Amino acid sequence: MKILAVTSCPTGVAHTYLAAESLEKSAQKKGVEIKVETQGSIGIENEITAADLKDAVAVVIAADVNISKGDRFTGIPKLKIDVQKAIKHSDKIIAKIIEKFSE
Repeated sequence: MKILAVTSCPTGVAHTYLAAESLEKSAQKKGVEIKVETQGSIGIENEITAADLKDAVAVVIAADVNISKGDRFTGIPKLKIDVQKAIKHSDKIIAKIIEKFSE
């Protein structure tokens, strides 16, 4: 199972990266593959590619601002949350996605 995520906060500094780290740690604990793209003050890092999109079961958009290139996620189930929720409740978020998309 592969999950994608995009994190972004208004200043594009600390919370963007804290949310990414939290989601990555939670996915690792659950044995799930995740790729997290950050859209911070220095631009897009770890950009999600077309190949990533093919294998993804869902995308988590943890953002307090509009993300760039959001249209590429058309047709993929999305969970939109604020950045603080991703930081504080990432275990629950990953578990919810696993539960919903496990075969």
